Amino acid sequence: MCTGKCARCVGLFLIPLSLICIVANSLLLVPNGETTWTKKLSKQVWYMAGFIGGGLMVLCPGIAAVRAGGKGCCGAGCCGNRCRMLRSVFSSALGVIGAIYCLSVSGAALQSGPYCSVNGGKWSYPFENDSGSYLLNRTLWSECTSPPHVVLWNVTLFSMLVAASCLEIVLCGVQLVNAALGVFCGDCRKKSSPH
Repeated sequence: MCTGKCARCVGLFLIPLSLICIVANSLLLVPNGETTWTKKLSKQVWYMAGFIGGGLMVLCPGIAAVRAGGKGCCGAGCCGNRCRMLRSVFSSALGVIGAIYCLSVSGAALQSGPYCSVNGGKWSYPFENDSGSYLLNRTLWSECTSPPHVVLWNVTLFSMLVAASCLEIVLCGVQLVNAALGVFCGDCRKKSSPH
């Protein structure tokens, strides 16, 4: 596969993944779909790992990869696609960093569990010291009474962030290597070929 076609393909996967991360992080700000609980959220929600790390920091490499798959700044002439590929190298490295940030914060959030009211009383992290074993024991989830269904909400959305950020790390890594090859070797497409 040509470096340009590969870049475009990777970019078209990265863009929706970054949008999924942004939406998932936005939903974490409104547990159970209610704005009533916004002041009582887990600290990991406020780190905005899905919005900043897996979202915006990966959206940029996605767009750069799609653009690197088009004709270069000089057309098919002097440098072909090398200029855009070079930009894609740097933005892909930024994307890897953002996706790793999203993965680490989301993983920590799954391990410590949500911040909630335990049996209608004190607010705390009831699953913080059980090393994530609450994930396999749904009967423990009833300990969190407020916000309603907060454990399911957090587990679902942070799991989506973990899965999306893992894919983003792989795809940004692939694009990093692909773009580096594109910088040194150029694009294998012929001058007459379309975008």
